[in-house]
Amino acid sequence: MRVVGRGVRGRGRTRAGDAFRQGVWSTHRRRSGTGALVSRGPETGRRRSSVIAGVGASVPSAMLTNNDLATWLETDDQWIRSRTGVVERRISAPERATSDLAVEAGAQALESAGTADVDVVVLATTTPDRPCPATAPEVAAALGLGTVPAFDLAAVCSGFLYALSVAAGYIESGRAHTVLVIAADTFSTILDRDDRATMSVFGDGAGAVLLRAGFSNEPGAVGHVDLGSDGSLRDLITVPAGGSRQRGLGVAAAEDDMYFRMEGRTVFMHAVERMTSSAQSVLARGGLTVADIDRFVGHQANIRILRAVALQLGLDVDRVVVNLDQVGNTAAASIPLALRDGHARGEIRAGERVLLSAFGGGATWGSTILIWPELPPQQGEAAVTKSDRGDSNGI
Repeated sequence: MRVVGRGVRGRGRTRAGDAFRQGVWSTHRRRSGTGALVSRGPETGRRRSSVIAGVGASVPSAMLTNNDLATWLETDDQWIRSRTGVVERRISAPERATSDLAVEAGAQALESAGTADVDVVVLATTTPDRPCPATAPEVAAALGLGTVPAFDLAAVCSGFLYALSVAAGYIESGRAHTVLVIAADTFSTILDRDDRATMSVFGDGAGAVLLRAGFSNEPGAVGHVDLGSDGSLRDLITVPAGGSRQRGLGVAAAEDDMYFRMEGRTVFMHAVERMTSSAQSVLARGGLTVADIDRFVGHQANIRILRAVALQLGLDVDRVVVNLDQVGNTAAASIPLALRDGHARGEIRAGERVLLSAFGGGATWGSTILIWPELPPQQGEAAVTKSDRGDSNGI
C-alpha cells in the first residue's frame, strides 16, 4: 500500500489543518435546496458537533456483470435486475485486501478536506484483512498518520452509521478534533460463488468521511444518530464458522459454513421495518417531517428495499440516491460510497438536508440526518475511482 500524508501522527501543517486545530472556519450564509438560508461556521452558544469536512471512495476496477454471472449460475441479467436492481459489481483482485480499498478511500477523504490532520481512525468492516490484529492500525500507518488511535468496528451493513456515531462522540466530548471514518468491505472473499442469492447482490468497495470539530448549526454537522440491535436475529445474516463458537468445539467446519449466508425474504421484511422506524425516530427528534428531506441515502442493499422504505416514509422516489446498479451491495461501505457518488454527480448539493439509514447483520440498524456541506468538486463516480489495475473478474 502506498503511503500518503505528512509527518508523525499526520500533523501536516497546512492552512486547512491549522483551521481544524483552532476551530476557526469562515462564516457565510447560503441557500439550501429548499430555499432556506443556512448558517455556516461557529457561532457563540452553539453546541459543539462533528462536521463532515471531506469524502472519499474507492472500488476495484475489475467488473463482474450480470451476464458474467450467468455463465456459471442459473440466472440472467433480467432476473437479477428485477429482484435487486444490480447491473454490475466490482470485485477485488486476489492480491488486494480490504485495507487497500480503505487506504485509498481514506486518502481521498483527506484530500477532499485539504488536511492530513487526524486524531483517530475508525474502520467499519466485516471483512478485515485477518481475524487478528485489527486492520485499522495498518490503514492508519499506510496513510502516514503515525501512532494515532485506530480500531475496527463490526456492525455489518450498519457499520458506517455505528462508526459515525462513535466518531461523533469523540469530537463532541472534546477528546478529538478530527476523526477519519472509513467503511470498507471485500465481501467477494466470503461469498460462495455457486450461491445465486448472494453472488448477484454483493460487491467490494470502500467509502470514507473526515469529521472535524465544529458547531451544530453548520452544514455538514452530524445530527443525532439513532442506533439499535436485536441479537435474536443473529442467524439472518451470518458466516456460521470461523469464530470462537465453532472453533471451540474442536470440530472442523463444514465448507458451506465458511461462507456468507442470508435469509433474503426475512431480511427484506426486517430491513424495511427497522430502517423506516429508525428514520422516523431521527425525524421526530429533529422536529422535522419528510417534507424537510431533500435526499435519502439508504443502505444500498436492494432497490426494492430502498423503494419500500421510501414508500413507508412517504418520500418521493426521485429523492432516493441510488448507485447499487453500478457497485452492488458493498456492505458497510454502501452509504459513504453513495454519498460520494451523489456529490460527484451533483445529485447531492450543498445545503440539502440528507437522511441516512441502514440495516445490517446482528441485526443492527441506524439513521441520522445532516445538511450537506460545501465540499470541493470530485471527478467521476466512485465506480470509476479504480483501485486495481487488472482485468480479472477475481472470482
